Amino acid sequence: MVRADVSTLVDLESEIRAFCEERDWDRFHGAKDLAIGIATEAAELLQLFRFLTPEQVEVSLANADSRARIEEELADVAIFTLRFSGRHGIDLAAAIRNKLALNAARYPIESSRASNRKAGA
Repeated sequence: MVRADVSTLVDLESEIRAFCEERDWDRFHGAKDLAIGIATEAAELLQLFRFLTPEQVEVSLANADSRARIEEELADVAIFTLRFSGRHGIDLAAAIRNKLALNAARYPIESSRASNRKAGA
């Protein structure tokens, strides 16, 4: 088992692949199915914050039980995302770097610092 503090995306994709292959789940992990899984798990994460004030969110993150539920849902989103990228040949690290480069061009520091406005808005 790889230590969590030194795991790479490739390490995690490999662990997830092995987990799924041991259970013969490849047949259930087409792109559409995994995209649905990502959206479903993201909605479950969002549900944990629904109707909470910013202060209540901070309390929830500080509470061990609610934080554990948040971590589980966030992990589910990541697992489905890594499974998608691994199963369908997407270099997720490269895709993230490419998206960061696009975002850097779209949101230059001088016009984006301390602003949450969407580009073009």
